[in-house]
Amino acid sequence: MSRGEPRERWCRLKGNLLFLMKNKSSEASEVVILERCWVVEFKSKTDVSIILKFQSGEPDLYIEAASKPDCEAWAVALGEANSEGLRNKIQQLRRLIMEIKEERASEEARQFLPSSQVDSLGEPQFTSIQRIANEPKLEFSLACKGLVAATRDRKLNTFIQVSVVHPAEHILTRYSSTEIVEGTRDPLFLTGVTFPPEYPIYEETKIKLTVYDVKDKSQDTVLTSVLPDHKEPRADVGRSFLGCATFRVGDLVKSKEQQLTLTLRFLSRTSDGGKTVGTIEVNLVKMGEFEDGEMDHITTDAQDQKFLCFLPLKSCSCGFLSATCAHNTENLERMTDRRAKEECALVRECTAPEGLSGKDNLPSLNAVLKNPICKLYRFPTSDNKWMRIREQMAETTLSFHVPKELINLHIKEDMRRNQELKDLGELAPHWDNMRKSVIAHCDQMLSMYQDTLAELGKHTGSSFKSSCSKGEKTLEFIPINLHLQRMHVHSPRLKDALYDVITVGAPAAHFQGFKNGGLRKLLSKFEAERRNTGYQCIYYSPENTAKAKEVLSNINHLQPLISSHADLLLNSASQHSPDSLKNSLKMLSEKTELFVHAFKDQLVRSALLALYTARPGCVLKKPAVPRSSAEESDDLKHQNHPSQIKRQDSIPHHSEYDEEEWDRVWANVGKSLNCVIAMVDRLLEKDNSSKTKEGESDPSAADCKVLHAGGDWYEQLYPLVITLKDCMGEVVTRAKQSMAFVLLQELACGLPQCLMLTLRRDIVFSQALAGLVCGFIIKLHTSLHDQGFLQQLHTVGLLVQYEGLLSTYSEEAGMLEDMAVGISDLQKVMFKVIEAKSEDFLPIITGRREHYVIEVQLPAKMFELLPQEIKEGKLLRMYPVLFNVGINEQQTLAERFGDTTLQENINQENLELLKEYYNLFTEKMPPDCLPHFQEQNDLKGLLENLHQNIQAKRRKNVEIMWLAATICRKLNGVRFTCCKSAKDRTSMSVTLEQCSILRDEHQLHKDFFIRALDCMRSRQTQGALNESDDPETGCLTDNKPTSRHFYPVALLLVSSHLLVVWLILSLALLLAKYQ
Repeated sequence: MSRGEPRERWCRLKGNLLFLMKNKSSEASEVVILERCWVVEFKSKTDVSIILKFQSGEPDLYIEAASKPDCEAWAVALGEANSEGLRNKIQQLRRLIMEIKEERASEEARQFLPSSQVDSLGEPQFTSIQRIANEPKLEFSLACKGLVAATRDRKLNTFIQVSVVHPAEHILTRYSSTEIVEGTRDPLFLTGVTFPPEYPIYEETKIKLTVYDVKDKSQDTVLTSVLPDHKEPRADVGRSFLGCATFRVGDLVKSKEQQLTLTLRFLSRTSDGGKTVGTIEVNLVKMGEFEDGEMDHITTDAQDQKFLCFLPLKSCSCGFLSATCAHNTENLERMTDRRAKEECALVRECTAPEGLSGKDNLPSLNAVLKNPICKLYRFPTSDNKWMRIREQMAETTLSFHVPKELINLHIKEDMRRNQELKDLGELAPHWDNMRKSVIAHCDQMLSMYQDTLAELGKHTGSSFKSSCSKGEKTLEFIPINLHLQRMHVHSPRLKDALYDVITVGAPAAHFQGFKNGGLRKLLSKFEAERRNTGYQCIYYSPENTAKAKEVLSNINHLQPLISSHADLLLNSASQHSPDSLKNSLKMLSEKTELFVHAFKDQLVRSALLALYTARPGCVLKKPAVPRSSAEESDDLKHQNHPSQIKRQDSIPHHSEYDEEEWDRVWANVGKSLNCVIAMVDRLLEKDNSSKTKEGESDPSAADCKVLHAGGDWYEQLYPLVITLKDCMGEVVTRAKQSMAFVLLQELACGLPQCLMLTLRRDIVFSQALAGLVCGFIIKLHTSLHDQGFLQQLHTVGLLVQYEGLLSTYSEEAGMLEDMAVGISDLQKVMFKVIEAKSEDFLPIITGRREHYVIEVQLPAKMFELLPQEIKEGKLLRMYPVLFNVGINEQQTLAERFGDTTLQENINQENLELLKEYYNLFTEKMPPDCLPHFQEQNDLKGLLENLHQNIQAKRRKNVEIMWLAATICRKLNGVRFTCCKSAKDRTSMSVTLEQCSILRDEHQLHKDFFIRALDCMRSRQTQGALNESDDPETGCLTDNKPTSRHFYPVALLLVSSHLLVVWLILSLALLLAKYQ
């Protein structure tokens, strides 16, 4: 059990409820609700224990089974007992039923179809709809006229439910719905119907349109969502059936006017044909064509019509699985909820590129995007015209691809580090024991990385991680709800525009929790503790530790290059090719100079001394103990003086150690290279007999032994090249050992906290990097014809602005700390664009911690559009900035009773980074590269206004977000919007920004701003979704309290006195429970 000694209990599992009974026949003494929890099963063969952990922070539930098989069976049963597991079972059963129905329907269809419509395999053939690649197969808008109400005085509140009858199935499937229009009998619906490219719709497909009159909105939202597809709702559930109409897709597509006027009929048992209750107009929509003659209809009735949309869009991420080409209709209905995909927000705008072929874009985009879902809207403009808006939601394969690539790099890097520690050689007992302890801990972490990578390799299904899974250990490297949403705006008088929106949950280590804060606090505390390690190990600053990693990386990178260029030099000499010899010598000289320069650092010299004193049998003139405060202060003075060489704290001095030996060792590499250069010059000079001999010999060849007798070039160069390799090998051996010794000190000073912090930082960085790579690829694709942006990209770099909506209260403060460090670490990421050599367009990640290069692959036709600098492989810098403003009720508590210093510090620090980018931008870029369709506000004035708002420290100052977003868009930047799970707060922010763009840039009619906003946020327009989905977790809330014994936090907003009452009652309940 959760506390004390284990007690014997009988357990009974029913649904998501676990009943605990004192004996087999007694009544349940306790009930555990298996929601927002996960099962931890011990892997040992003898352990029969299971632990249930709860996200709410409640005590763990410890359970022991009678045997190992029983333990495994209970672990599986408990893991599938929550709402997500039950929903998956239901979906599997539904898929099985659909497969059986499809088989029966196809057999029946083959019997009745003409022989011309059946292929050689006996499968029925249907007429497909010809559409542009990657565009929706079918889109249409709806409007009703002359609807008849049940009573004369009643004003109708109507919406249309769209259902599909597939020709091979003959089964009615509910697909989507429009918004509700109130108070009119001639409703014109702003929400259209769209079918994505993969949806199996044909000319023979029938579409049923059912019109309802909503009486009780609250009942309708809940009860109609649980009806079977073939059942109509009862009249007493909040809405009444007005009428229905059916049409074939082929009739709409082939109609001359691309419009159908259908008669709505109320079917009853007493009348054969049904009663006519009005008409419904179906208009085929094609982006690029405009509707005429309808604005009078909407402008004359606009004042009488009220558009009702339900609660702001909420997510059902628990059951939100990938819709595989829309064959699984239930999954498709879930995906059509534009925020049920737990939207994600990077708002970027760009005009549609002219002359860019969609087919050229498709291969590389399809490699990173999948399962697109479309929604269609039409909104009036201020000049009484229609504009059409198509929203396309898509998952990205990068959610799993980038973390798997990173983990693979971490494994290789850690394996190299462990081997370097083993190669340190013989050490004194103290240091050797330290090394063994470090290697043991590192092996455990390495095993954990390998297990995680293996589990991710087994993952199938959805290509994104829902918020319900954010506490799962196997998915902790995966970003939460990383999606792309594209808004395509087609205006009558303006150029088409694309606004790409990406949202992602705040990068944070949710599985590890936030009891002790996030990375920002943990790293600061860890660094302070390392300074007080005493005599057990040597303290190296974070800068020197990073320098040691850089030196090791340079060694591993340059040594094989120098060896290969040396072999090429010998190969050119054997072929007696002067030109090839010159080129090989040039490359060898450049790489060797970089190699020698990498070791001109005091850190290598001091680390060699420290390693020498750590050898067994070493006698020190001064013992390796902490020095006095006077000596430390004296060293500090020397460190502050620019003319003095900085020396590590606590590094001992050895009387017999020759510090100049290292200088001689790495200087021999340069001398050996000079010998090679002199010999090549001499060989080339003798080969070119037509040129006069130079008057003076090369002074660098003074120490070289040159063969005066003529002979083969290879024989004369070979001994010099071997000498160069030997000198380089000696340098590599010493430098690797010294830098590995520095890393040993870093790890030993903080075991095991150091490795756990590294793991946490890797997790947060993995989530942040996946979003960044997605944003960069989409931005690059949409801006290939924008020469100003491409010039800015390789000259200045790309601005990446994150809009955070996290509070500074409780766990979200820890999330914000993690997020701040993760986004800051993105500064160490560089991008490189290369031409794809195969059909695999996924990005390639190389490098090591603190220095990664992302290689983005483009098809040949797209690659040719890039500037020469980018095509030559120039590295592209990223400038990430984060501005956070908490906006929920928890932020109210933080502002009244807590602390907002964290948010203020983050905003101030990132304002300086934004100013730095702006100054760099104004220095290197011409002013005409800014987007021309935006108002040219003074960027300097916007920055000053942002500075003033940050300094003002007002409560929930959302002006900071608007100013930062405006500056980012005007600087051609990439925008992200993040909250805890990229759902409610994120979707509210994104939809508001989208409607603001439609109003400011595309002349959205001012009277329709709120209506457009409500349509985009509506649940009803997205199809039948269960209203019991929890807005924060995406899990079912039926019979699920938010906590077992705590009162709702919302009550605290009523009065500060309730806070005291709440704390007292909660404490009393806790004490009573555990006494």
